[in-house]
Parts: sequence; structure tokens; C-alpha cells
Amino acid sequence: MLVSACSGGDGGGTGSPAVGSDVDEHGCKASAGYSWCAKTQQCERPWELAKQQGFENSEAAYKAFCEE
Repeated sequence: MLVSACSGGDGGGTGSPAVGSDVDEHGCKASAGYSWCAKTQQCERPWELAKQQGFENSEAAYKAFCEE
């Protein structure tokens, strides 16, 4: 006889957030490379925006471009 069961338990787990749940206040998912850009008013991937807008692909250049 084979018996199998799933424990409902108390949700125990590791306390780690669910994959893909790293959404900021603007809805940008950091794990997918997105961060908020005030200038474009949307979630952007810095390296993609740098290529589109012709600025250096660096954190400093991204911040300078996206500041309001």
C-alpha cells in the first residue's frame, strides 16, 4: 500500500519571497532588470534605455538621464 499526503501545515516555508514578487512602488521588477525612470514615466532596463537614448551604460548615466 502506498500512502501519500501533502501537509497543509502553518505555511512554514523558508520565509523567502516568491520568485517574481520583487515589485517596487511603481510596479518595476528588479529581478527582470527593470527600474523606474521618472523622465520616461515607466519601468526601464538601464542597458536598453542607454542604447536607445545614446548615453553610456552606467548607473551614473542612467540616474542622470532619469532624474526629474
